[in-house]
Amino acid sequence: GRQSGAMAAALGRVAELPSLLALSRSALVRHWDPPTLDRALEWARYFQYLHDRFRARPQLREALGRRLRRAQPLREEQEEEEEEGAGRARWLCGALERLPPPRAFAVVAAALALLGQGAGGERDGSGPHGNGASAAGDGCVAGPMLSWLLGNVERFSAFCLCLPGSLLASLAGHYSQFSRSYLDLLTGWGSHLHYDPLQGRWVKSCLEKAELSWEELRERISCLCQGSALLREQTQAALKVLKTQDGDFQVRGLSVWTDLLMEVEE
Repeated sequence: GRQSGAMAAALGRVAELPSLLALSRSALVRHWDPPTLDRALEWARYFQYLHDRFRARPQLREALGRRLRRAQPLREEQEEEEEEGAGRARWLCGALERLPPPRAFAVVAAALALLGQGAGGERDGSGPHGNGASAAGDGCVAGPMLSWLLGNVERFSAFCLCLPGSLLASLAGHYSQFSRSYLDLLTGWGSHLHYDPLQGRWVKSCLEKAELSWEELRERISCLCQGSALLREQTQAALKVLKTQDGDFQVRGLSVWTDLLMEVEE
């Protein structure tokens, strides 16, 4: 009756223990919010309670052990799949490292573009085009490629310099990770431009740091604003924040962000 029902419930919860332990040892813990952490601690206290309660009852302890042993093969299978995925990621990154940079960049851009199109062109934070994971996309190809590309600032900068703004805007439309890093890079480059009143235009203030000219920066920002409505809103919002930080001027020549906003809003 009531006792057997409670026992069945306890056995069911024990089956969750291997996966919960695996989660607690993974890198995902770094991203847990306070409520998730509280729930994990509650589960830990519950399992401690079961352990204390059943320690002196051999039959119940054996039943719990059998349930855990049945759950273990599934966990081992999941771990094998995760190890295979990590192995593929290491192989992929190693292969990219061996290619000359222009060739590696072309391969990565083509692969990410194809995966983004295959995902339906949406940008909702799931699958290969967002921050989530899918077996065919982020988990196998797109995720490791994005990690390889975005994990090194000099590599990402070189990648963005050698590819056309239209292609980069397309990738930004598919991958939110990429769009944030790309916009940060563009605004960093823009900060090295200054207005020359004698020439009446924006010029590079530091030739070593300002990789893009005003014309090139304007073209790339325009490409972002010609993308999806979400990408356009995010790009304009970032420019407006920078414009406000510069004094929120409405006159040309005082802030590069004011001038860029005027250009894209026209």
